[in-house]
Amino acid sequence: MMKTNCILISILLVVGCSSKQPMTQMAVDNLPFIENTVFSSFEDLSSPKFKTLREKYQLDTVFHGEEDEFRRMLLLRDWIRTVVQISDFEESYPGNDFAEGILDAALAGHGFHCGHYMVVQNAVMNSYGYVTRCLGAGPGVKGGPDGHHGINEIWSNRFQKWFLSDAKYNHHFEKNGIPLSALEIRDEYLKNKATDVVLVKGPDRQQILDDGVLNSKGENVSVTKERFAQTYTWIEWESVNNRFTVWPENSSALARLNMYADDYFKNNTWIWDGKPHWAYKTENMILVSDRNALEWTPNTIKAEVKIESETASITLHSNTPNLKTYQQLDSPNGVWKDISNPVTISLKSNSNEMLFRTLNLADVPGIPYKVIMVR
Repeated sequence: MMKTNCILISILLVVGCSSKQPMTQMAVDNLPFIENTVFSSFEDLSSPKFKTLREKYQLDTVFHGEEDEFRRMLLLRDWIRTVVQISDFEESYPGNDFAEGILDAALAGHGFHCGHYMVVQNAVMNSYGYVTRCLGAGPGVKGGPDGHHGINEIWSNRFQKWFLSDAKYNHHFEKNGIPLSALEIRDEYLKNKATDVVLVKGPDRQQILDDGVLNSKGENVSVTKERFAQTYTWIEWESVNNRFTVWPENSSALARLNMYADDYFKNNTWIWDGKPHWAYKTENMILVSDRNALEWTPNTIKAEVKIESETASITLHSNTPNLKTYQQLDSPNGVWKDISNPVTISLKSNSNEMLFRTLNLADVPGIPYKVIMVR
């Protein structure tokens, strides 16, 4: 009887040791992936125009030795402001709205207005693979501040968000050290006149309370942080994003403007040059009620994971413009290597952790995306 019991116990031990719990995917706090649904036609980074731009103006020398991506952006913006002088009230401007034409004329001494700074910054930032889009904004108050301002938003991998970059004034807004998007500045202005945010200038992010602006008489007028923030009461995004590589053939498409249709928009009217914005009641005003659609996330990934026994098939998806390849970190202290999509992974331990990212045609890496599978 004792011998039989020993045999039975041995069998149970063998069965218990050989049977494994199935692998499951753990939840991970990755940056939320937001699909792009309202923007199209991104700049083609394979265009020779970008190589010409970088080499003609020796843009690599602007940030030589700087490894931080955000700092590089600010140095490039500072270079634009150094080269292009402000002149808001000319009857006509040279350059035909081409970035290269504007820069050539600026180097010859001509000044330009905000829309030209927007065009140049879009071209320069995209030339280094930084996803950039063109915006217009204005205070739009009936009987009060008026006007229109051309600026850009740039996607920051470091901060994992869009931020508003004003090349004309070499400005952006920050809150608690985080650069703000155009909509975030708008939030802060409508909440309490931007009391809780700071205006910073230049690559060193010097905090300022106001800045000088020349009026039509050539007089230097001080404009406060609050008034700069008020500019973003109303915002329009160009729904196509290939201004540099396709202009002027895409001029009609550039007039198609995404606007955030929240309660403020619905209950007020954007006043520009003393009358409602020209796009009202036209097909060019594209109303977007989903804020996420305006704040979609380039350079990010979402993944579909299928586990079968000791193997996982991982399908990656991204909205990264000019996607070149997906990469995987081959070991904790290893190197990033190109992979196929989907990628098949052998699960060799009870806990398997993997990192993936995008790489665009300018070799700018995206934000790492983690997948963990455990037994």
